Amino acid sequence: MKYKIQGDNMPVAICALEDGESMICESGAMSWMTPNMEMQTSAGGLGKMFGRMFSGENLFQNTYTAKGGSGLIAFTSCFPGNIIAVEITPDKPIIIQKKAFLAMTTGINMEVFFQKKIGTALFGGEGFIMQKLSGQGTVLLEIDGSAINYSLKAGEKMLISTGHLAMMEQSVSMDIQSIKGVKNALFGGEDLFNTVVTGPGVVTVQTMPMSNFAAAVAKLIPIPSGNK
Repeated sequence: MKYKIQGDNMPVAICALEDGESMICESGAMSWMTPNMEMQTSAGGLGKMFGRMFSGENLFQNTYTAKGGSGLIAFTSCFPGNIIAVEITPDKPIIIQKKAFLAMTTGINMEVFFQKKIGTALFGGEGFIMQKLSGQGTVLLEIDGSAINYSLKAGEKMLISTGHLAMMEQSVSMDIQSIKGVKNALFGGEDLFNTVVTGPGVVTVQTMPMSNFAAAVAKLIPIPSGNK
């Protein structure tokens, strides 16, 4: 599979497949394709179906296969931001936020990833359930806003505000840290807790989480006055 990502803040990933090659995507992710792309919808088993439900993804996934020759299929982002391609290898699984998955080649296994520390799960802002991608292949991820990568050394830490963590290698550990100082916590305008990630490994942060965007838009919507 060969791909190119085009567009600015509303990007599209255009994938060229050889005869017999397949791509797996969320239902509704396909935007256009050549006529020889054959679609098959599957839940992948009851366990995987419920796993996707808990992680916020659609219950069903679509597999598109090029038949009778090379084919083309395009996947577009559902929110202003970036589409990034990540190469998955057996020795470097990744953990992604809910709803980051867009499409992937066959050979990649997607499963639910549970936060082991209950404090991180409840207050970390990234959710108790994330997604783990392992195996061999290419995965396309949706990023809210722009994507910034950091390669953390062993023991190196970074504090990340709620919703800004998009992806991390499985070698990176996650914890939480409360805002220090009563005035800072009450009047600083930030969340009460930050996510703490510790290397070694690569971390991807996103500049405009969907929740932040929605909150900014909500402030601009006038509240209708009651009938007099």
